[in-house]
Amino acid sequence: MPKYAIFFSLTGDAVARFIDSPSDRTAAVKAMTDATGGSVEAYYWMFGQHDGMVIVDLPDSQTAAAISLAVASSGAFTGLETHELFEAGELAGLAEKAKAVQATYTPPGG
Repeated sequence: MPKYAIFFSLTGDAVARFIDSPSDRTAAVKAMTDATGGSVEAYYWMFGQHDGMVIVDLPDSQTAAAISLAVASSGAFTGLETHELFEAGELAGLAEKAKAVQATYTPPGG
């Protein structure tokens, strides 16, 4: 099953609501992900450009996009970034595919 990292940044209002009424956000994310046939591998809060991230296994990219749309529609976020993850062991195969594509690609102005 494909794995995705989803980085998120909350609005000030969402942070204020969380401080006023703390809740287990991991449970909320798990319930949403489980409903799509996926699972949560990890959920982190962090300092920096983003407020947190989750790593999830999801059936496909359409499911990842649907989750991003549903979450973004809540208005609680200033930003969401969803990235598909690849295992390090997959890199050689990806490079082979890139090599085959590279043989047919003409760069701009080339």
